[in-house]
Amino acid sequence: MTIQTHTLSNGLRIVTEHMPGLHSASIGIWVGAGGRHERVEQNGIAHFLEHMAFKGTKTRSALQIAEAIEDVGGYINAYTSREMTAYYARVLENDVALGLDVIADILLNPVFDPDEIEVERGVILQEIGQALDTPDDVIFDWLQEVAYPDQALGRTILGASERVSSFNREDLSHFVGEHYGPNQMILSAAGGIDHDAIVRQAEDLFGHLERVKPAAVIQPAAFGGGEKRMTKDLEQVHFALALEGPNYRDPAIYTAQIYATAMGGGMSSRLFQEIRENRGLCYTIFAQAGAYEDTGLTTIYAGSSAEQIGQLAEITVDEMKRAADDMTDEEVARARAQMKAGLLMGLESPSNRGERLARLLSIWDRIPPLEETIAHVDGVTTQDVRNFAGHMAGNAGAAMALYGPASNAPTLEALRARLAA
Repeated sequence: MTIQTHTLSNGLRIVTEHMPGLHSASIGIWVGAGGRHERVEQNGIAHFLEHMAFKGTKTRSALQIAEAIEDVGGYINAYTSREMTAYYARVLENDVALGLDVIADILLNPVFDPDEIEVERGVILQEIGQALDTPDDVIFDWLQEVAYPDQALGRTILGASERVSSFNREDLSHFVGEHYGPNQMILSAAGGIDHDAIVRQAEDLFGHLERVKPAAVIQPAAFGGGEKRMTKDLEQVHFALALEGPNYRDPAIYTAQIYATAMGGGMSSRLFQEIRENRGLCYTIFAQAGAYEDTGLTTIYAGSSAEQIGQLAEITVDEMKRAADDMTDEEVARARAQMKAGLLMGLESPSNRGERLARLLSIWDRIPPLEETIAHVDGVTTQDVRNFAGHMAGNAGAAMALYGPASNAPTLEALRARLAA
């Protein structure tokens, strides 16, 4: 595997990894503009813009965009996160140039046809409605909202319906002008690719662009915490608990990930074994550690009946508290193995590799060797995890969201008191 990087004179960064033996490739543009880059009146516009990318350019109609990729058996898509928007394609090795040309076209030449805006507005409003009807989706938006209140980081990526209903062509063009400069983009490709050919094509496609000065520095994250509870007649109470954790540049992120894996990362994890296997209080329960530029969240999610939600919540915090005292070497070793296996298995996919390269370059402005990442994971000790568990139980800010027949669920205050006892 050969990782190569290059930066155009206007600041566009290029990173590629040739994967010998592969006859396909993943190629895309990652833009440093997501939900947390929106002003309050723009909430949802980054996602709206992602949708409009496939609705026509100055040279291709929406159908021609789809046909250009699918005629060669490829796949094209996009997504919006809180810190990035990505546009990517998976194609055979002989069609990499075509894939990059189409992606450049949708980024550089959108027409934002008013009729298409209205059509896509309806699609997004349906998407918002679907999310609101999906408890295990919407509860994470609510959790984010109470964790980071009155901040872009705490607002939903889809946006509120009233905001989405008001966006127009000028709003979309203005957001592109603010955030879609070459110095805010990373071109990443992995698989059956030729680095030099991609650099030459990128220079032709993007080299004329001028740098864009960011409209404003993103608002620093300020963890608030608190509780949001929505009582509704559902079959289950959906329960999500988040504790403030390290950001993705903090070395403690590896400890946070191992802690989350040991607590709820698989069938052998503490929460799964105690709450599902031993007590039968839920069907789904898991823990995960996520991170942003300046903050992070360790999150636990489960669903249970109205009668059992109180017991589930209390056992969850009891297990969190207990981990500070008796997390074992075997549990930590298992979590380390799961993390490393997940990383290495994911690297067998060019799509995963391309995304990983873009993310690492955005964080570090370099690609840390895989051995460096593995060394960080292997360097986490059992005592590190116990200390982190103690911090989670005793000092970390907390947020909680509940949705369903939640009247019997304990309050966040009660759970924090139980943790501190």
